[in-house]
Amino acid sequence: MSNRNFNINIDPDMIKRNLRKIILGLVIIIAAFSAIHTVGPEEEGVVIQMGKFNRTVQPGLNFTLPFGIEKMYKIPVQRQLKQEFGFRTTSSGQRSDYVKEGYQGESTMLTGDLNLTDVEWVVQYRIVDSYKYLFKVRNADKTLRDMSEAAMRKIVGNRTVNEVLTVGRQEVASSVEQLLQELCNEYENGIRVDQVVLQDVNPPDPVKPSFNAVNEAQQERETLINQAEAEYNRVIPRARGVAQETIELAEAFALNRVNRAEGEADRFNSLFEAYSKAPEVTKQRIYLETMEKVLPKLGNKVIVDEKGNNVLPLLNLNKKGGTEK
Repeated sequence: MSNRNFNINIDPDMIKRNLRKIILGLVIIIAAFSAIHTVGPEEEGVVIQMGKFNRTVQPGLNFTLPFGIEKMYKIPVQRQLKQEFGFRTTSSGQRSDYVKEGYQGESTMLTGDLNLTDVEWVVQYRIVDSYKYLFKVRNADKTLRDMSEAAMRKIVGNRTVNEVLTVGRQEVASSVEQLLQELCNEYENGIRVDQVVLQDVNPPDPVKPSFNAVNEAQQERETLINQAEAEYNRVIPRARGVAQETIELAEAFALNRVNRAEGEADRFNSLFEAYSKAPEVTKQRIYLETMEKVLPKLGNKVIVDEKGNNVLPLLNLNKKGGTEK
């Protein structure tokens, strides 16, 4: 077996040329990666040149100066963002999963009547000015979170626990939304608040049994009040109707008696005037009219003279016109 010697001749110039090509290719690739940017349809590109704002670019393929001379920040100006307080969403879908452990410090707050309550809420917002969002406020998202928590604590602190837990929930959310937008305008952070939603409001776990007992007592009180009002509405109108009917009957009776009395007085005055003019005639007429009314009401009649000596024939006064009544 024989040994063979191989001689390899390496050209230093060729190595240098190849190395330059490789380095040039790497530089071109790095420049391409650092200069070509794709802005999404919901985004807006903010270009920073040497640490200073230069321009904003629209969605699509955009170019910047390579090697860090210009940097681009992509801001989701067309997307609705949200921040959660007192809980975090671990998975979203038809049945979203939430986790609350570790976030009680955000949601536990004091009401105006010195009661603790656990308020979970969501702030939905949009970035409407990317320049202000990046340069007017340092870490605008963290600042928005701090402002949201401060606004919620202020609004809740001005209301009672019953208002926060029951009838005043919508008013609390609207007030927080208005106050938070005012703070965003004041800080000029380029954010517009779309909505503040109270996700859940409950008393803290240690006081839930006592709070539930108070709620049950209040509900029972409301039930008794409603029952009393229903009984009142049933009895009082009926009593008022009976009273009104009695009053109207009394007024009618009084009017009838007064009218009859006035009529009798007028009749008496008329008779008196007639009597004054012709006493004997009036006296005879009154006698005959009275007998005409009285006699038909009597039974069998026997007419005698003044001394009772002569009995006159029986007059059947129950007959009128030959027919017995």
